[in-house]
Amino acid sequence: MKGYVYQPAEDSELLLEAVIKELKPSDTVLEVGTGSGFIAKNLAGKCKRIVATDISPFAVKEAKRWGIDVIRTDLFLGLKRIFTLVIFNPPYLELEDWEKKNDWIDVAIDGGRGGIETAVRFLSRLDEVMVDCGRAMLVLSSISDNSAFRRACSDLGYTADVVLRRRLFLEELYVYRVERKIKIHK
Repeated sequence: MKGYVYQPAEDSELLLEAVIKELKPSDTVLEVGTGSGFIAKNLAGKCKRIVATDISPFAVKEAKRWGIDVIRTDLFLGLKRIFTLVIFNPPYLELEDWEKKNDWIDVAIDGGRGGIETAVRFLSRLDEVMVDCGRAMLVLSSISDNSAFRRACSDLGYTADVVLRRRLFLEELYVYRVERKIKIHK
């Protein structure tokens, strides 16, 4: 099953480190794209509730083995609950056609053009699950188009601040904290 499920790596560990600093015991957390369930498993018991999603049936099966409340869906489609903290380790590489294997790992790592298409799609629907004063946290790489990501955030009414970074051999990883520029009151 490991060949079909994204396993925790430096990006997962960095996101977890940033989320633990941000997390409040009262938070209701949604982890989008849980993969192996590494982050959700490590947040269980540290917040009010954690729910995870993944599009891969293999990832859902693996996360359920850890006792994680996980739903198979694309991003968070169909979820009606409102969350105070939404976290996502999106696919952030831009794979060339020759690099693709047409399997679930492609879905886990190929972020589309500039490595940000999935992250921007996430942002464009974030209001569906995040409360007005909520926040989201996600990881991008220095090889992703970070300036286009920041523009998309601004265009959608969000601020995006790097709260943690880590230099690796060929790239730097960034954890962004995203929240509404102006709080909306419904």
